[in-house]
Amino acid sequence: MKIGSLKGPTTMGLVNLMQETEDGEAQGSYSFTMETQPDAVAAEIVSGAVDAALIPANMASIVYNKTQGGVTAVAVNTLGVLYCVTGDESISSVKDLAGKTVYSTGQGATPEYALNYLLEKNGVTDCTVEFRSEATEIAALLAQDPTAIAILPQPFVTVAEAKNDALRTAFSLADEWDAVSDDGSKFLTGVTVVRNDFLKDNKDAVDLFLQESADSVQKAQDDVSGTAALVVKYGIIEKEPVAEKALPSCGLACITGSEMKEALSGYLNVLYSASAESVGGALPGDDFYYGA
Repeated sequence: MKIGSLKGPTTMGLVNLMQETEDGEAQGSYSFTMETQPDAVAAEIVSGAVDAALIPANMASIVYNKTQGGVTAVAVNTLGVLYCVTGDESISSVKDLAGKTVYSTGQGATPEYALNYLLEKNGVTDCTVEFRSEATEIAALLAQDPTAIAILPQPFVTVAEAKNDALRTAFSLADEWDAVSDDGSKFLTGVTVVRNDFLKDNKDAVDLFLQESADSVQKAQDDVSGTAALVVKYGIIEKEPVAEKALPSCGLACITGSEMKEALSGYLNVLYSASAESVGGALPGDDFYYGA
């Protein structure tokens, strides 16, 4: 089974399985490729170069639409990894962003839609969001002015805070989402999709991969230092102390079945309401959700 994934939290939950595969200890047979850009992983699943792909949640819907229902979502692999980081002690929730300027990446993508949703739900109408193209650019801004307010993903949060004692995590966007969501939706980052051409003949292999993925995530939660060493080994984060500190905040998960459908469909619905294009023009049908 060929697995394509994205450099970052979406692959961090898999590193224990990657090591087991390398050691010949995995029950299934796997090969792994890791890309730095979501578009590259999406192209691999569309072309059939990989059988399964771990990609951003909205991109899973885009690929479903692009392939005319040719992929199925089998798991949520990463929950929210976006955090508000600042040295401004007055900030502890989305409501506190009223009248403030916030720096963020992801214009026209999940960070923008999620932040707008949370601002609207909290009745905040006067927050100015300034977008930057790279998380490193925002980290540099925070280094110059710790009282600046930023929305950053892990592991950039841990890196920025390690370099600057004045910074702290004010709140998690996932927690803020849970506070205003009444439809069972979750703030998601990563989803695992499988090509239907592969799934129809290899259901047992997919089910085994899901089980071994869940075990890998559990191991990441139980053995943080051992997993951090693998995160460095596989080139996701450069330094073990940073990986070890970031891991517990990276939202690693393996949510399947009806729980996956409730969390993912609700989340995609929020994005669709903000911009139909963000999910590929239409919401996926029920056939998108494996085991639901």
